[in-house]
Amino acid sequence: MKRLIKKVAVIGSGIMGSGIACHFANIGVEVMLLDIVPRELTEAEQKKGLTLESKVVRNRVVNDHLANALKSKPSPIYHQKFASRITTGNTTDDLAKIADVDWIIEVVIERLDIKKQVFEQIEKYRKPGTLITSNTSGIPIHFMSEGRSEDFQKHFCGTHFFNPARYLKLFEIIPGPKTSTEVLDFLNEYGEKFLGKTSVVAKDTPAFIGNRIGIYGIMSMFHLVKEMGLTIEEVDKLTGPVIGRPKSATFRTVDVVGLDTLVHVANGLYEGVPNDESHDLFKLPDFISKMMENKWLGSKTGQGFYKKVDKDILSLDLDTLEYRAAKKASFATLELTKTIDKPINRFKVLVKGTDKAGEFYRKNFAGMFAYVANRVPEITEDLYKIDDAMKAGFGWENGPFEIWDAIGVEKGIELMKAENQEPAAWVTEMLASGNKSFYTIKDGATYYYDITSKTQKKVPGQDSFIILNNIRESKKVWSNSGSVITDLGDGILNLEFQSKMNTIGGDVLQGINKAIDLAEKEYAGLVIGNQAANFSVGANIGMIFMMAVEQEYDELNMAIKLFQDTMMRVRYSGIPVVVAPHGMTLGGGCEMSMHADKVVAAAETYIGLVEFGVGVIPGGGGSKEMALRASDLFRKNDVELNVLQEYFLTVAMAKVSTSAHEAFDLGILQHGKDIVVINKDRQIAEAKKQALILADAGYTQPIRRKDVKVLGKQALGMFLVGTDQMQAGSYISEHDKKIANKLAYVMAGGDLSEATLVTEQYLLDIEREAFLSLCTERKTLERIQFMLTKGKPLRN
Repeated sequence: MKRLIKKVAVIGSGIMGSGIACHFANIGVEVMLLDIVPRELTEAEQKKGLTLESKVVRNRVVNDHLANALKSKPSPIYHQKFASRITTGNTTDDLAKIADVDWIIEVVIERLDIKKQVFEQIEKYRKPGTLITSNTSGIPIHFMSEGRSEDFQKHFCGTHFFNPARYLKLFEIIPGPKTSTEVLDFLNEYGEKFLGKTSVVAKDTPAFIGNRIGIYGIMSMFHLVKEMGLTIEEVDKLTGPVIGRPKSATFRTVDVVGLDTLVHVANGLYEGVPNDESHDLFKLPDFISKMMENKWLGSKTGQGFYKKVDKDILSLDLDTLEYRAAKKASFATLELTKTIDKPINRFKVLVKGTDKAGEFYRKNFAGMFAYVANRVPEITEDLYKIDDAMKAGFGWENGPFEIWDAIGVEKGIELMKAENQEPAAWVTEMLASGNKSFYTIKDGATYYYDITSKTQKKVPGQDSFIILNNIRESKKVWSNSGSVITDLGDGILNLEFQSKMNTIGGDVLQGINKAIDLAEKEYAGLVIGNQAANFSVGANIGMIFMMAVEQEYDELNMAIKLFQDTMMRVRYSGIPVVVAPHGMTLGGGCEMSMHADKVVAAAETYIGLVEFGVGVIPGGGGSKEMALRASDLFRKNDVELNVLQEYFLTVAMAKVSTSAHEAFDLGILQHGKDIVVINKDRQIAEAKKQALILADAGYTQPIRRKDVKVLGKQALGMFLVGTDQMQAGSYISEHDKKIANKLAYVMAGGDLSEATLVTEQYLLDIEREAFLSLCTERKTLERIQFMLTKGKPLRN
């Protein structure tokens, strides 16, 4: 049976309920969000003469929750206008309307008795065949559906979104005793394809997969920190980006999530898994109990493991439970990994460390490896699901079994034995059978060791993805130190950046030109895409800084011209070029996207021309392109200056979209040409498909533009008056004004006496001239140097 989801009802509008409602609105689904009717009036309502029967009062709870969610940062919604897809109501007056929806999601308080009451009410109005799921994070699914009808139980299961629902990719699906396989298969695919999630079907065991392993990891850390006498700064240094985990690492993450939330799940596990071999680790250490008593819960109460006092961040001393000035943590072992770019390649070095850091990693990984191995088959039959859950739910770059493989399975067992732990029997059996790793790669696909068949089986669901890590070596066509060209099949090449932060320097520019050369000779099209955390943070400003400081202006002029010419080749070549941005796509990365035949952007794309932050204007064709795009929007009898001003302000204010959908408003992405993909894992495959469509339609190299209408002195005068006023009002500095005036000159097409049609090359030449002149300014060099050393912009 084909199942379509056109309308969803979300029952419960707290942080999680509103977040889930917003994410369904993000993907274009109509949402009805319901919550309870308040029992009493607020003071403000009484003053207005409202009663408990007034509609605005009856929907107050849901409307306040949704309004707070929409104001929160980071935003739960891709674009504020998408909020119109959500209608609100209350469970007393509007519950009957659930008869019209395709899926009902319960997100009420984590109490079994209340959830069962809600389901009893839902059953009165739900039409047979409608999906009904609970977002519980730990209540056993089989308890919730007790006493419900056969049809209800068949269509009921747990669907656990992680908070925040927009940003965390894990979507755990937990079947009840009678859930049909049709429902599970549907939700599994819907999660991946429509919601952009990593769907993981879990067993109905306490805390399911993500929280069972994640909370074990945090609780074991709480005990280890005391055992080893480590500070919270040291643990956060050891458990952050160096091992491919979020910057917030361990203790900062707990502060953000809330210590009470963590304690709630840990207590649930302590009671729920009495036979767990690590049961005692779920018992709260004394310092956690004391923090709970003091209500030091983290960000929500103003202090937790860290506390902000004025501009200073203080840290909690776990021995004295007093706050003190933060201490910088450093370890010799970490210094050894500085030259190793990818976290997966650092683990072998980390566990060999001879200092406290090495000892920490050996103990930590020994415990984690033993724990995850013992959870198979208890919480899942398939080891890859544990890795998927940790990557998608906790932001780990690599899951525990992937890390174990990187260290070596036998080496991992050695670490365990040193800590008096034994590996699960199936791991020893796996090694005895000749399988030396948990994962293998064959023909571009990932295989995992299956404990039932005792063979390597293909991880399901990969056919709709292209995983560059799996084909980089076997399908490589060409490479240099900054880029790799791979053959995606069907006549389409992919160019992948390999530089630090995917910055665009000489090697990457050479790679782009080489890829277009190869594609024009022997292939049908080119995709420029990668699967790193960010598409590209822009041009290599370190290289620009060195040339400018050395006053090598001829070389700098040639370097900028090469950048411009390469961007123009992306647009004007004999083959379609599709660019696939995601994450941070700044400066030169944005310029490249703007010159593509088509952009296939991940929904989570933060794209913008940010060059003002380093004291220059976009110099790789970005300023030219903004002028061109404004020109294309000029209409007869329109005020053309207003259109141009919008594009000018986008660059001058260094605006960055908070999603791909917002990038359309900024004029960076274009309706009718560029598309948005919700699941980043599908992005390269989709970009390949779009390149093929363009090629198969009969792609002809476009002709360079000679019809760009620029407004000359009329526009330039307006911009110069505007920047004068901004400086006079102390909104911008003198140097900001200088940069803005240079941009104004380019986007106005110079000081031409009247509106004129010019060529793209004319605009590129004055753009390059303006960029170069700014590179001679001391204040621009100060801005570039500050960005290189501090990683943030300087306003001087």
